[in-house]
Amino acid sequence: MARGWESKSVEQQQDEVASSSNSPKNLLTPEQSAKQRQLQGLLLSRQHVLQQLQTAQNPRHREMLQAALADLDARLSQLG
Repeated sequence: MARGWESKSVEQQQDEVASSSNSPKNLLTPEQSAKQRQLQGLLLSRQHVLQQLQTAQNPRHREMLQAALADLDARLSQLG
């Protein structure tokens, strides 16, 4: 009985993936897709810098991280 439930769950997940492939998200222009990837990259970088900033002890390192954070914020605001 457990296998039947698992297979139904897998089948349902596959159906969801198939139906989501037709969503407008995949119908982006190449420019929109590139902008979205760049935005995601900047957000990940910002998150990484924030994590480093929380643990940094050296004042110069903290200063460098704060400058990097300011630069990332500026680039994110330019991307809109």
